[in-house]
Amino acid sequence: MAWLSLLLFLPWFALLGALYWFYPRQPRPFARRAFDALVLVLALALSIAGMLWGYAEGVADTGSGPIWRQVLAVLYAYGAFLAVLSLAIPLRMRLMVRWRARSA
Repeated sequence: MAWLSLLLFLPWFALLGALYWFYPRQPRPFARRAFDALVLVLALALSIAGMLWGYAEGVADTGSGPIWRQVLAVLYAYGAFLAVLSLAIPLRMRLMVRWRARSA
């Protein structure tokens, strides 16, 4: 049941990932595509790890109801996904300056 939270949030992750991938549209050298792909894979992997960790935290807390397992799993997964993207966007902006300088 731990994977339910990822299944429910996968469309939202896909939408956020697509927005991250497509904007800004230029420049789009190979280095940027490779960086973006790595970031999205890392975001998904850390999201899965966060989901499993959150579910385990919910199972360990015997004082809460069974719904909190899923709630914690979703919160940890979403937080991990957003944390990776939030760190990657400013880093990508700094790297884009270098990519533009190389192409000019």
